[in-house]
Amino acid sequence: MDHPTVQRLPSESSELNLTPTRSDEELARLRNTERLVNPNHGRAPSRILSDRFIPSRTGSNFALFHLSPERPEDSVYSRRLRRALFPPATPENGSDSMNPPNRNIFRYQTVTRRPLHSVSLPESYDDDAEVNHFPLNASRKIPKSPYKILDAPGLQDDFHLNLVDWSKHNVLAVGLGNCVYLWNANSDGVTKLCDLGIHDTVCSVGWSRHGTRLAVGTNNGKVQIWDASCCKKVRTMKGHRLRVGALAWSSTLLSSGSRDKSIFQRDIRAQHDYVSELCGHNSEVCGLKWSYDNRQLASGGNDNRLFVWNQNSTHPMLRSSEHTAAVKAIAWSPHVHGLLASGGGTADECIRFWSTTTNSHSSLSCIDTGSSVCNLVWSKNVNELVSTHGYLQNEIIVWRYPAMSKLATLKGHTDEVLYLAISPDGQTIVTGAANEILRFWNVFPPSISQSRATEIVEPFGRTTIR
Repeated sequence: MDHPTVQRLPSESSELNLTPTRSDEELARLRNTERLVNPNHGRAPSRILSDRFIPSRTGSNFALFHLSPERPEDSVYSRRLRRALFPPATPENGSDSMNPPNRNIFRYQTVTRRPLHSVSLPESYDDDAEVNHFPLNASRKIPKSPYKILDAPGLQDDFHLNLVDWSKHNVLAVGLGNCVYLWNANSDGVTKLCDLGIHDTVCSVGWSRHGTRLAVGTNNGKVQIWDASCCKKVRTMKGHRLRVGALAWSSTLLSSGSRDKSIFQRDIRAQHDYVSELCGHNSEVCGLKWSYDNRQLASGGNDNRLFVWNQNSTHPMLRSSEHTAAVKAIAWSPHVHGLLASGGGTADECIRFWSTTTNSHSSLSCIDTGSSVCNLVWSKNVNELVSTHGYLQNEIIVWRYPAMSKLATLKGHTDEVLYLAISPDGQTIVTGAANEILRFWNVFPPSISQSRATEIVEPFGRTTIR
């Protein structure tokens, strides 16, 4: 049977050709151009199409540019970089064990080796050249053991006193019983500055901003000014009726806080013992700190209150009762103007932050530390601070601000860490406890100017005791 013949119309074609008709000569010219632009013309297309150009090492002609296709890990620089970033692990030497106790002033109690935790990049491509170490703050390791421990017999077990301070000239002043001793960190020498006699005791010490004058607060309510360079008493200033447990210097004034609830502003150039009196606390004044610009004084008391006073005012600009225990720990930030940190005692256990540039009398934030806050100090090199604690932990914590994340927790003291001071280079802290022991810790990195030094030296000529 013959099938009927069906004729297709042009519009019913199975393939549509929308390309305009070109001459053979024009088509040949287009194909030649396509070969020049795309060397892979005519190959089967890849299943994954992309508009990114990803160069291939196998298809590159290094000889054309006189380059060697060596692997980066084989180069001298890469070997030096790998060795600097991943040095061989070395065990940390030393322990925190102590020798049998003795009563010698500032006698060394332990032998610990100070590890150097730093990373550096090679300065040259010479594989045998020495590397200058440059600390990386983000990845530094804080030693968990003190590099030095000293005996301090007679260091009083009293939360409200301030018996340790470190001068600008690298001299540590410590009040022990009725005497004040000076320990020179440059030479390890110890000098007895003064002896108050059997009827008086040292309750506070404080260096002037220039580090040449030392104020000594006594149990009899007096403040003595000493010239440390020649161990000579300059004058004795009266006014308080009870012991002076807190001292703070500005550029021109010396502030003293007492158990009689008062704060006296003193100008040692003036004839009178004090130029003004600040009243507001209902109990002993145990914390005093001047701001770095000398414009504001922060005071804390055993009445759980925190005040901030302007330089020329007798009325506080900030009053706070948010702490629920004595406020001894006070620290001004050297990085943010008007930023103040305060810590409360056993019934409070909190660190609070305040801004004195606003009219708010509420704290910016609050951190519960889990134990009483005895002292606070802010690093001048990085935006970090250290807190020391009492019961139940008796520990030292390094915090990163403003996240308030813990960078390190340092243990070693078996009693409340009542006293704290920071070295003038801002890298080392010294802590004192009720068991009459001073411990020295490396907690902060050097400043930018120090880290750019061409040679790494122990700050202030300090040597590790071996």
